[in-house]
Amino acid sequence: MAQLPPEATRQYERDGYYSPIRVLSPAQAAGYRQRLHAIEESGRLPAGGLRSKSHLLLTWVDEIVRHPDVLDAVESVIGPDILAWGTSFFIKEPRNASFVSWHLTYWGLDPAYIVTAWIALSESRPENGAMRVIPGTHTSEVAPHKDTFAENNLLSRGQEISVEVDEAKAVTLELEPGEMSLHHVKLIHGSEPNPSDKRRIGLAIRYIPTYVRQVAGMTDSAMLVRGADAFGNFHPEERPLADLSDAALAHHARITGETGRILMRGTGRAM
Repeated sequence: MAQLPPEATRQYERDGYYSPIRVLSPAQAAGYRQRLHAIEESGRLPAGGLRSKSHLLLTWVDEIVRHPDVLDAVESVIGPDILAWGTSFFIKEPRNASFVSWHLTYWGLDPAYIVTAWIALSESRPENGAMRVIPGTHTSEVAPHKDTFAENNLLSRGQEISVEVDEAKAVTLELEPGEMSLHHVKLIHGSEPNPSDKRRIGLAIRYIPTYVRQVAGMTDSAMLVRGADAFGNFHPEERPLADLSDAALAHHARITGETGRILMRGTGRAM
């Protein structure tokens, strides 16, 4: 078991994040990075396949989502009954203008007791656009956002918080390959572009306790990865039996179509 020590869970509750946590060895991280590159080079990925629920397409992403050390840490902050609601790769190419604006997140999930496990498959440092957070902001009410749909913004709607952010309080979450950070869904966070010559690769996994509900009035789904689901608030998702199999591609297309309607609600756009 690799559950977080009490002082770590206290920091998470106080500040809205905890980092770093070693969950993969450097060799394991390099192996997953090679598998990612192979899939990218294959040309077989569907559009958006790395941005939404890639664990439904790729067995090795499903493997990471279920990794015992990842789930032990997550259990420390949200309890033993855990659903994986989403996965997204956040990849910044070398010398690239892509960024993530200051934001917090609302996906229609209530209560908003959701944790993102951000797992570094490469180095994530200030020089290549590591994530930054504003400690303690998860305890505030959800702040208003504006949708920018900015070309280089890695967020689905280019959403940007509409209140002033005191960047002097920002903390950079530096990670080595195989390390992970945890942050609360309501924590204000973002990241700068990557001007370096190194690719920055992170996998964000959104975990929720089984008692959370989707209240946006739409169908939603998730995958039970630990414990038991006594609530049945989400349609169960199917694990991929092989990378990019026909069954996995069809299941992913159906599920992400439903998720896209939730994420893009009110915009008149599709993902």
